[in-house]
Amino acid sequence: MTPTSASERLALQRAWADQLAAAEAMVPLIGRLHRRDDVVTSVHGNPLVGQSPVVVLKAHRATRRIDDAEVGVDETLAILTELDTLGLGSASVDLAELAVRFREDPIGTTLRDFLEDELFLARGTEPTHRTGPAHRTGPAHRSGPGRGTAVPHPVPRDVVLYGFGRIGRMMARILLERASEHAPLTLRAVVVKRRGPDDLRKRASLLRRDSIHGPFAGSITVDPEHDTLLANGTSIQFISADCPSEVDYRAYGIDDAIIVDTTGRWRDADGLAQHLLAPGASRVLLTAPGRGDLPNVVHGINHDAVADAPIVSAASCRTNAIVPVLRAVSDRFGVSHGHVETVHSATNDQNLVDNYHPAERRGRAAPLNLVITATGAARAAEKALPELRGRLTGNAVRVPTPNVSLAILHLTLDRPTSRDEVNELLRRASLTSPLRRQIDYVESPEIVSTDILGSRRAGVVDGLATIADGSEHVVLYVWYDNESGYSRQVFRVLQEMTGGRAASLPASVEALALRSLH
Repeated sequence: MTPTSASERLALQRAWADQLAAAEAMVPLIGRLHRRDDVVTSVHGNPLVGQSPVVVLKAHRATRRIDDAEVGVDETLAILTELDTLGLGSASVDLAELAVRFREDPIGTTLRDFLEDELFLARGTEPTHRTGPAHRTGPAHRSGPGRGTAVPHPVPRDVVLYGFGRIGRMMARILLERASEHAPLTLRAVVVKRRGPDDLRKRASLLRRDSIHGPFAGSITVDPEHDTLLANGTSIQFISADCPSEVDYRAYGIDDAIIVDTTGRWRDADGLAQHLLAPGASRVLLTAPGRGDLPNVVHGINHDAVADAPIVSAASCRTNAIVPVLRAVSDRFGVSHGHVETVHSATNDQNLVDNYHPAERRGRAAPLNLVITATGAARAAEKALPELRGRLTGNAVRVPTPNVSLAILHLTLDRPTSRDEVNELLRRASLTSPLRRQIDYVESPEIVSTDILGSRRAGVVDGLATIADGSEHVVLYVWYDNESGYSRQVFRVLQEMTGGRAASLPASVEALALRSLH
């Protein structure tokens, strides 16, 4: 709409003011749900916790690219208001997806009844039989007005970061972002090799300021006397050690801890088992591809492999990016053969200038060269998707950018398909499938790598770049933030290891099948 009169311009300004007022009303609800109940809200994956009203409006505006109609702040404000009374317990809530499903709800019940059924489904509980609002007998209704029956919160599990490099600091940011009174995971300590008398202050500075991901969202206080950082109210003990087994975590009041090894120094069971010799450590999560018989877990695909395994690998960033897309495509069309070419940003193991390096080509100056290097992404993908064993090959090129990478999938399918068909499959997968936390989808003629910076999904399908001509051959382009997106996947595996993964609203497509029976 192009305003042609003063009254039209005034109407547009008033409409904006009304939307801004609704967004301002959402902010305290978003904060209270997070602090009180460990509820993390988003709009189609765009996080709302800690955001300003203008950013909240921007997230709603972006829904135009996904839904047939923009999700309004009035809709999500109404949902938040109801959620504030339900006593959710730990949960991840996508307000836009809930709003769209409520619009399309065939039963035509009230918003509160709809949200209670979604909550029951997300918790794995069969929803109450819906014969109209007057016949509701669900637990929250029996609890009377105000907050519904509260869900007991799990005892927080101690987490230790072993290493504090790129992924270690990214994991610290995520754990601190999710910290609340009832958060199931608590960052208790970081283990590093001491590098000098000013070590703690320098590490605090690296957490506080990041050239790629920007400033830390909050405050950090350094206590050199006790080797601790106080970050957004969370006290983090820094421990100096040269090997995993020499740390006594119980001496710091830490017990039954999950050790997240971000160093990549040890990749097999024998090496990583050194962590389990440390008093107070109980399980290990590796943020790199594991070797031998270690479970390589891509969350959303084979996270059931976590089970009670004492040592688990979260695979690699590129494996996490491509495997969910391969799963979606393979399930629909079948894959007879595929080649994965990765265009990967430079990493810390490369040299700034030409110098000795034990690996081939990586000794050449990273800022000046494209560097062909080997990748185990194809083999790792086959571990997560055994049906593709022997059908994938892979290679990689390191490029002079600091972050965000691109996987190009050349696939030969079992049947012909068109660009529209494969794109619609992946678009829907990003919205309503069980893989919606892993796959994102975008169509923009101007998108470049920096636009993916900070993505919380494992991979982002570039729909306009898809090549499919009606034959069995398809080429897919999948962007991924190899730091942020991967770390989110690591965090999801970490949640699985606690046995206390938060409910996710709206409920999965599988759970929705229950609703159709009632």
